[in-house]
Amino acid sequence: MAMYSYRSMDASGSVIKGHVGAVNEDELEQRLKNMGLELISCKEAVTVFSFVRRRVSRQELINFCFHMEQMSRVGVPIIESLVDIRDSMDNPRFREIISSMLVSIEGGKTFSEALSEYPDLFDDVFVSLVRAGEHSGELSKVLLNITESLKWQDEVAAQTKKVLMYPAFIGIIVLGVILFLMIYLVPQMVGFIQNMGHDIPTHTRFLILVSDITTNYWYLILGAPVMFYFMIMYLAKMHAGLRYQMDRMKLHVWLIGPILRKIILSRFANYFALLYASGVSVLQSLELCEDLVGNRVISLALINVRQEIEEGGGMSESFASVGLFPPLVLRMIRVGENTGRLDSSLLNVSYFYNRDVKDSIDKLQTLLEPAITVILGLVLGWVILSVLGPIYDIISQVRM
Repeated sequence: MAMYSYRSMDASGSVIKGHVGAVNEDELEQRLKNMGLELISCKEAVTVFSFVRRRVSRQELINFCFHMEQMSRVGVPIIESLVDIRDSMDNPRFREIISSMLVSIEGGKTFSEALSEYPDLFDDVFVSLVRAGEHSGELSKVLLNITESLKWQDEVAAQTKKVLMYPAFIGIIVLGVILFLMIYLVPQMVGFIQNMGHDIPTHTRFLILVSDITTNYWYLILGAPVMFYFMIMYLAKMHAGLRYQMDRMKLHVWLIGPILRKIILSRFANYFALLYASGVSVLQSLELCEDLVGNRVISLALINVRQEIEEGGGMSESFASVGLFPPLVLRMIRVGENTGRLDSSLLNVSYFYNRDVKDSIDKLQTLLEPAITVILGLVLGWVILSVLGPIYDIISQVRM
């Protein structure tokens, strides 16, 4: 669907300008007629969507859901709610998307069908939840649940960044210090030692070798990891087996892997609870969650769970068979299955994992700070011993 910039005329003869998404100019003209407008001229809005193309942030999506929930709760029609949100929206891309959704709804589509036209912004779970809310007549309740879920996702994303960014930041600082020592400081001090003409210890010779390699091939040292990363990503995109093995490796990386597993399973439990509470069947909820967990190992496990349930297996037994969930979580699922309150039990699972993730992140940071300090201290100690040790020996011999 392309985005068109148009000039049109309403019934009173006023000229109205705007942007609307349409497959072609004929569909654009029909959409404007449905809005009571006559098309004067149009052109494809390449500049807005190809060059600017500002992303819609999660916070803006949260605000959108919050406003729609508030409007729906007090009985304001969907079209009027979207008009109010569009007029107050700062993000130009989101504003144009809402304008296009208005045209679709005025053309006879439902709210969920209009949302489904933008899968990059509104995923399958979002659309399925809204569709379930439309069918059940509880759209405001569904939108409230989506808003709370998005807030939770924002918190989980912040926790994930906290896990990854802190070690990366400290690692960059340590790498910068090591490069400074090897490229600038060590060559100057080693040059003095070599000019004295005395024998150089083995550990100092090794330091000189490392310094020479770093000085002459620093661009390879910095560029090789980046090239390796993109090469692996390309190969993973081309080979499904490699993608699966990479996702498996992510779940077993020392310290980070267990935390990542808990974050993924917490996200799954939260999505599953929302879908089930909105009236989506267990099998359909599992099918929607398979593509949302973001890890092929866990996705395959959920496929196996769904297949076992389709074959008549119990839910708790099917989850237990994949070996991903601890006994406490399986017990919660079993209780929810027996009491008919599976959504509440799944939200308890999400809470359990979310709390565990926070504790794990705090423990990880507590371990990383002294570990990185020790690593940096060992590198500095090696440099000092290798450089100042021979200098001290030379000075001692001169005194004798």
